[in-house]
Amino acid sequence: MTATRKAPAPAPIAVALDAPDLATATGWAEAVGPHVSTVKVGLELYLAHGHDAVRRVRGASGGRDLFLDLKLHDIPNTVAGAARSVADLAPAYLTVHASGGAAMVRAAAEALPQTRITAVTVLTSMSEEDLDAVGLAGPALDAVRRLAVLAVGAGARALVCSPREVAAVRAEVGPDVHLVTPGVRPAGAALGDQARVATPEQALADGADLLVVGRPVTAAADPGAAAAALAAALRA
Repeated sequence: MTATRKAPAPAPIAVALDAPDLATATGWAEAVGPHVSTVKVGLELYLAHGHDAVRRVRGASGGRDLFLDLKLHDIPNTVAGAARSVADLAPAYLTVHASGGAAMVRAAAEALPQTRITAVTVLTSMSEEDLDAVGLAGPALDAVRRLAVLAVGAGARALVCSPREVAAVRAEVGPDVHLVTPGVRPAGAALGDQARVATPEQALADGADLLVVGRPVTAAADPGAAAAALAAALRA
């Protein structure tokens, strides 16, 4: 009798479902669900369709983890209320901006203790020149490390940083904080609006726990096949 071959575990990838309509997003979620651990719902989809979008893409993905990427940034009381408003969705990750300060990050963490409040350090679209223009003391690596320490001290259990900063942030915050890296591009892929990038393999080798990938998968002719190929490359 031939033994049944076990399907490989989903890869530590969050596919960004940045679609203008719910039908496209659910189609992507269904296609990538067998291959990845997480689906990411961001501002475009959430603001257009709300809680219904989350429920539908999660169902289409086969119940994968939810990365709710709302990047909350407001006074602590407002952020706490916003976090409580999505508690029924049970996101695995909910993003806030670390630059909102320790009190704001703490408010989110206390409002939603079962979720990994995920503090965004410096957006991966920002270059050194962009940091100078907005008055954020750089270089980027120093700004990221500074914000990472602040956020973890305030209760964040995950951080978003570019793959170029993963190793330094891991050394700064230790092994228990999840590091999430957007700005991941397979070799040869277009950079789009990302300024600080690396390959998925390099990001994982440097200590990332979850890779955020959007257009290299969702803009492919066959998103399911693209997700499967990326997952297989990470297991190689």
